[in-house]
Amino acid sequence: MDLSKVVAISGKPGLFLVTTNGNGKLIVESLLDGKRIPAFANDKISSLEEISIFTTGEDKPLKEVFMSIHEKMGDKIDFDPKKASPVELREKFLMVLPEYDEDAVYQSDMKKVFQWYQLLNDKGLLDFTVEKKEEAAEEAPVEKKEVKKAPAKKAAPKAAPKENVKAAAAPATKSTKKPKKV
Repeated sequence: MDLSKVVAISGKPGLFLVTTNGNGKLIVESLLDGKRIPAFANDKISSLEEISIFTTGEDKPLKEVFMSIHEKMGDKIDFDPKKASPVELREKFLMVLPEYDEDAVYQSDMKKVFQWYQLLNDKGLLDFTVEKKEEAAEEAPVEKKEVKKAPAKKAAPKAAPKENVKAAAAPATKSTKKPKKV
């Protein structure tokens, strides 16, 4: 699951997929309606890869929170985060992330996490099977291969500068004019 190309832009609803970047701006595509818009350098843009949730211990990256939602609730969440009561929202979030910091994580943050999870899952941008392969690769011992360096190639000697062709072709006559200083 690669969340580095998915961004949230402050003041704009939903999530966006980064398509290209240009001089001082990104071109992003809305995951809600598919429209492409520019996001400028002065917009507050947050990559979902960099977002984490406050806990009583170390902060949890959003990727791990999404994995926990997937393990506990599956592909579809069983409630509407927009219409959920504050008590129901806290219970669901507590089920997903029991060690979250109740003073630092607001109700609006909980709603966003569940809405983002559902939106990304509906668009097929969350792939939890890849994570299992990466974890298995981390557990497997890594063989170190010895790489031999090829000897460095020496640069060819520089050619002598060519003389002015006109000067060589002109007859050797004495000129009375003084050369101009440039």
